[in-house]
Amino acid sequence: MTETIGYLGPKGTFTKIAVDSMFNGEVKNGYSTIPECIDAVVNDEVTYAVLPLENAIEGTVNITLDYLIQAEKIKIVSEVIVPIRQHLMVHPDNVEKWESLETIYSHSHAIAQCHRFLRKELETVPAQSMTSTGAAAEFVSKHPEQRIAAIANHLAAKEYGLSIVKKDIHDFDNNHTRFVVLHKDQSELTSNKLEEKGYKTTVTITLPSDQPGALHQVLSAFAWRNLNLSKIESRPMKTGLGNYYFLIDIEQKMDEVLIPNAITEMESLGCKVSVLGSYPYYLHSGNGVTLAV
Repeated sequence: MTETIGYLGPKGTFTKIAVDSMFNGEVKNGYSTIPECIDAVVNDEVTYAVLPLENAIEGTVNITLDYLIQAEKIKIVSEVIVPIRQHLMVHPDNVEKWESLETIYSHSHAIAQCHRFLRKELETVPAQSMTSTGAAAEFVSKHPEQRIAAIANHLAAKEYGLSIVKKDIHDFDNNHTRFVVLHKDQSELTSNKLEEKGYKTTVTITLPSDQPGALHQVLSAFAWRNLNLSKIESRPMKTGLGNYYFLIDIEQKMDEVLIPNAITEMESLGCKVSVLGSYPYYLHSGNGVTLAV
């Protein structure tokens, strides 16, 4: 049976770059929203889902995290870190006219990531937000009669036949996005196309109420076992003001002793601990850009 991969579409998004780096000939279906994509895994419409979880500039993609936690049967089985390279692209008919643009389209995050370029080079041109960078590129490709441009990646330019007139217009060169692969089975998903950079185990922890020093005790459970934490973040539980859980990334594969014993220690303190996944992570090269002018 052919596996089906769901992702935040349409084609030409950074998510699609992550999908193509992890999967080969499988059927790949784009979804318009993150909840729809997660529901597709829950309802067995797709085998895997690939979604953005965190951006180095904009932070955690909260809707991915919140829906992942609500879907208790879904686990993170792999991760791809993709460099975010944003480019200004136009319809080929408008390459010579790009400096007299009337509107620029992109996702709100991409617009924010290119703030310096837009302010310096295209200060008077309004920027309109779209559901994704891919959707912006698709819109520009369908309206050659308009003097408009999209901010998107090289895959979007290729997918929709657009010409890149200014490459690498993003403000920060070290911008990356973490894309997680979700699946009902906890078995890790490995890649034979990308270099493995390490392993992570991601957990959520709910602290006991009205217990002073609980967070310190939780962190101590990791510290004295020499378990390195690469991320710790609080998120509202949506049950009332002041109620939070903590998302923690442990830079280690789930073992039989250290992490299970740390979890047992935290549960003995009255904490509720859930493991979202233990998985390898990979770094994408981000190559593939050519300039049209």
